[in-house]
Amino acid sequence: MLNMYTKPISRWLAVEIILACLFAVSPVFAQNQILGEVEFHGATKVEKTSGVWIDGQYVGYLGELKGSKKVMLLPGDHELSVRQGGYQDFARTIVIEPRLILTVPVKMQRAPDATWPSVTAELKVDVHPERSAVFVDDKFLGHASELGGLHSMLLSPGMHRIKVELPGYQTFESDVNLVAGQKSIIKTDLVKGSINQADPLIKEANNANIEK
Repeated sequence: MLNMYTKPISRWLAVEIILACLFAVSPVFAQNQILGEVEFHGATKVEKTSGVWIDGQYVGYLGELKGSKKVMLLPGDHELSVRQGGYQDFARTIVIEPRLILTVPVKMQRAPDATWPSVTAELKVDVHPERSAVFVDDKFLGHASELGGLHSMLLSPGMHRIKVELPGYQTFESDVNLVAGQKSIIKTDLVKGSINQADPLIKEANNANIEK
């Protein structure tokens, strides 16, 4: 008698496992079916190297947000902010529709109150990942790849607070005291962490290595 019921029981067990798997993945599958996409257009290098925030979260610089890094959002209202040092924030409320692409043309305008120091010190960053956002005195100045190598920041002499952040990594933070005419470089590899550790409230950072 035992052998008579072995196959039916096995079949029912297999069916239950399949149904359980379907129900387990269905919320994710359903969410993927309703996401909308944001496509950014910037005409100049200023726009393409500007940082992009959505709902207060840094997502990358404008020129990279395509292909595997394209921005997919749930339908509804979202707060968009595009930032660049010396320029006014480009701020908009965008409305995402299910399965549609929203094209956002971005044009950055110079900040009328932006001032440039007459006496400067030079600071470069060598940071990985290179798409990390770089802040000086709590102001976004660009992403790491555009502020290293042949490029640098010209800052006024004195003490400055440097912060580097990227979602999924621990925030890096360091003070630098710059002297007029001095050339300095900050090197660090961001440490992987929770996505909650990279947000507008910069938290305690790790391992600074400053070369002068």
